[in-house]
Amino acid sequence: MKKILALLLALTLVLALAACGGGNDTQEPAAQPAPAETGTPAGADAAKDDGAAGGALPTVEPGKLIMSTEPSFPPYEMTDDSDNVYGIDPDIAAAIAEKLGLELVIDPMDFDTALLAVQQGKCDIVAAGVTVREDRLAVMDFTDTYANGVQVVIVPEGSDITLDTLGDQTIGTQRGTTGYIYCSDDFGDDHVIAYDNGITAVQALLNGQIDCVVIDSGPAEEFVTVNPGLTILDTEYANEDYAIGLAKNSPLTEAVNGALKELIADGTVQEILDRYIGAE
Repeated sequence: MKKILALLLALTLVLALAACGGGNDTQEPAAQPAPAETGTPAGADAAKDDGAAGGALPTVEPGKLIMSTEPSFPPYEMTDDSDNVYGIDPDIAAAIAEKLGLELVIDPMDFDTALLAVQQGKCDIVAAGVTVREDRLAVMDFTDTYANGVQVVIVPEGSDITLDTLGDQTIGTQRGTTGYIYCSDDFGDDHVIAYDNGITAVQALLNGQIDCVVIDSGPAEEFVTVNPGLTILDTEYANEDYAIGLAKNSPLTEAVNGALKELIADGTVQEILDRYIGAE
């Protein structure tokens, strides 16, 4: 009898130990998620991919569209009493930035530096009455044309200067502009003096340091209006198209040009031009 009781107690003990061992086996899987908590959370890679594909444009500064410009080229760009830049180009750039969900930041500088800034990736776009030329196409991308620019000649009233006699004159231009390039090509560097901006060139004309100024018709009209004694020759010197410049092969070109196309199509660009130049 004692042997039977001993066997029963031993069997009970074995069954109890087996039951405890089985309980540990079922708990181990529940402890497995611990390594995942210290690694990458589930879905993080997917979220990262969504962010890259979510349309965030690769601008110089996230969320901003930085525009370089030369701010003394009225009515395309000029400054108010607080040195805020405004005009045709800033308004068009602001409308583009709004369409792209970006904040426009304007970085004023001289014209040559503005062109270099976009080529060197220091800004996203350059808008400064920039003419599309073959030499610039080699180092920059351009949007579609948004305005037509006409190069004219400013002379003192009563001057006998004509387009035919320009080669005999000392011509003032703005450095780096097509006016400077055209005049240098046509008449040689000895006949052309480059100034940092149009205002300085016109002042040199008023001071008798040069004979005439070649510049875009828009700013020319502004300069003549505020400087009595100057006039513009009736015959235009050159005709050209303006566009927005970007770095060569810029990933922004398609987006910026697409926004500009929409603004041209819906009449926004023409409204801006008419606001500053006046409807014909």
